Amino acid sequence: MDILENMSKQELKDRITDNVKTLSRKKIQSASPTEIYEALAFTIRDVVTDKWIATHEAYDEQNPKTVYYLSMEFLMGRFLGNTIINLCMSPQVKEVLEELGVDYNLIEDAERDPGLGNGGLGRLAACFLDSLSTLEMPAYGCGIRYHYGIFSQKIENGEQVEYSDNWLEDGDIWGVKRPEYAVEVKFGGTVAPMKQIDGSLRYYHQNYQSVMAIPYDYPVIGFNTNTVNTLRLWDANPKNQFDLASFNQGNYSKAVEEENLARTLSEVLYPADDHVSGKELRLKQQYFFISATLQRVLTRFREKHKDFKKLPEKVVFQLNDTHPSMAVAELMRILLDEYGLDWDAAWDITRRTCAYTNHTIMSEALEKWPVEIFSRLLPRIYMITDEINRRFCIALKERYGNDAEKLRKMAIIADGQVRMAHLAIVGSFSVNGVAALHTEILKNQELKDFYDIYPEKFNNKTNGITQRRWLALCNPGLASLISNTIGQGWLKNLDELQKLKPLADDRAFQEKFMGVKRENKVKMSNLIRSTMGVSVDPDSIFDIQVKRLHEYKRQLLNILNVMDLYNQLRLNPNLDVTPRTFIFGAKAAASYRRAKLIIKLINSVGDVVNNDKALGGKLKVLFMENYRVSLAEKLIPSADLSEQISTASKEASGTGNMKFMLNGALTIGTLDGANVEILEEVGKDNIFIFGLTSDQVIKLYQTNEYQPWDVCNMNSNVNMVMTQLINGTFSPGKPDQFRELYDALLNGYGGSRADEYFILKDFESYSDAQARVNKAFKDKKCWAKSAILNTASSGKFSSDRTIKEYSGEIWKLNPVHIG
Repeated sequence: MDILENMSKQELKDRITDNVKTLSRKKIQSASPTEIYEALAFTIRDVVTDKWIATHEAYDEQNPKTVYYLSMEFLMGRFLGNTIINLCMSPQVKEVLEELGVDYNLIEDAERDPGLGNGGLGRLAACFLDSLSTLEMPAYGCGIRYHYGIFSQKIENGEQVEYSDNWLEDGDIWGVKRPEYAVEVKFGGTVAPMKQIDGSLRYYHQNYQSVMAIPYDYPVIGFNTNTVNTLRLWDANPKNQFDLASFNQGNYSKAVEEENLARTLSEVLYPADDHVSGKELRLKQQYFFISATLQRVLTRFREKHKDFKKLPEKVVFQLNDTHPSMAVAELMRILLDEYGLDWDAAWDITRRTCAYTNHTIMSEALEKWPVEIFSRLLPRIYMITDEINRRFCIALKERYGNDAEKLRKMAIIADGQVRMAHLAIVGSFSVNGVAALHTEILKNQELKDFYDIYPEKFNNKTNGITQRRWLALCNPGLASLISNTIGQGWLKNLDELQKLKPLADDRAFQEKFMGVKRENKVKMSNLIRSTMGVSVDPDSIFDIQVKRLHEYKRQLLNILNVMDLYNQLRLNPNLDVTPRTFIFGAKAAASYRRAKLIIKLINSVGDVVNNDKALGGKLKVLFMENYRVSLAEKLIPSADLSEQISTASKEASGTGNMKFMLNGALTIGTLDGANVEILEEVGKDNIFIFGLTSDQVIKLYQTNEYQPWDVCNMNSNVNMVMTQLINGTFSPGKPDQFRELYDALLNGYGGSRADEYFILKDFESYSDAQARVNKAFKDKKCWAKSAILNTASSGKFSSDRTIKEYSGEIWKLNPVHIG
């Protein structure tokens, strides 16, 4: 029986108040927002749990093919609000809380963001899980239950400072510990062969260290459906809690050795890897969750099937980028060593069970591990990978002869490194890119050698986002306007938004649409004033760039343009410039010095600009600290302009561009990633495109003809902002503070080529595009039309569409309806 359909408003109210009393020993009138949040979360979880149990009972009975989505990160965002939206309980919950005298927004804000992800990779995984449940597809998300996330970012003296993000400090309401499914994961030691009765060899791991992997399950409910899939996150526990004998002998470090190993594995996402210990920990983390997941999946498979040849009919492992690539070798290990299959049978099963998504062409993201570290920490996995490589190289020689350079480029193990992307490609039946342009670059450039051998493996699946979180939840005003205008069908079929296109010229609808936008901008202005002490004009252009800080994403280009605009206003205070509020949000990897220096520059420019009264408030620059999902949910609905300005050919897809578009922001961007497809959907009059194309960028890399000094010498605006990087304009008393940025752009620094990401090359084109933005925003009717058309044209970019393509074309899943 469905609890929701049979729960009256009074019953819901009683459950919440009873839970407050049980959990906090208080009446609701005296309970804190956090205590009421916990009571409400337990109430909602009761609703979800019945559906969750029913879902997995149906899966056990029907035994459908299931996808296991393997990812180092799942940037889920807060659970409560999204779960209430997907249960279609939002009106009831808000009404009940209002009657209890409780502000729903305060309760929602009491939940901490789970520290389980960092950027687009993790947020995409979260959107995919939402869509899989909504489409009733059998699925698990599989990763690590990080105790401290990546880090909590504070801005101190304009600089990023990392603090631990103890998101589990107040407990874990949504996670369910499943110790009955614990498995052992082994590291180090040696591998020894042992002859079997039939004469075959089996390999045994000995003298190893190990931890116990304990799963915690989190519910992922679909929208307006009874399906509740599972996000399974593995935590590490010591196999033996405490070695008392070693302790009593005075060997105190050995006494807690296993405990320390376990603790470090699940402490932090992406530990700094600029030292050997960091590299070792990252490798261990990847193997930890892969081995735990595969062991459990195969045990479960074995409970229902005796013949492993059926594994590809029931299981598919989707590798979300290169981090899970060792699933190929680990699956081989389990089939060979634990179940006794021969190599050919195991390899055939593996290659029909694993599928690989490539999310980048950035070389540093195509992981390569030193052989010394890999073979020492994972000796059996290395042996298997080495054998896969040996057989692959034999096949290459048969195809290309003794072409040493071809073998070196394509080998899985070469130049003292294990190339994880190559292992994933060779060991998978599908290799997909995540935007049309990205996939073409993979096929024709970055992975061309593999495409020549395996053209049938390569395909494109353009990324998407879930409209439930990124419109219904984060922008209730716009969601309500849309539903009142065209109905609620868009919540499950985003193509329904096309019905808004005829209203793009309707003056009454424009006023309502832009009225919602202004309300969101006022809310953001209030948040900025309360948290940063800066007053911003809600009628200014809200120009927003929020994403992971990396040089190729070109936050530096953005802030250099701000410096140029500031210079123009200082020279001519009467310059016809629409007031502009530039908002940045980004985390830089803890060991990424130059990215952190860009954050410092942004804040330093903000300090000067925001305190210059001569500007008359025409320009404001803000860096909002600790960018995370809950902050994105506030920022994105308030944006007028979405900065998607990566160097062409570098961004695989992007999903922030889609979120902004869905919420009625216009894009300023390069022809990179999914921007190309956004242009196709929205039309050239409703987007601001600038800069080099991917072909032009690739050619400049190949010819090495570009000289950034030429740009600096020929463009006086560029020359001025470059000079200001080293003359103390934005760093009084410290003229050399930004010298590294100056050198990186003009001379090259630390082994990189000068202006590696073509910031100065694209500066003039970007500046011209920003001038077009300034002019367009003055025509309120035309801007409103373009904003509406952006929302109306975003149907393609639903993760529901993406998951339908994955399910139908790669995974071959069938929906399981839960009655």
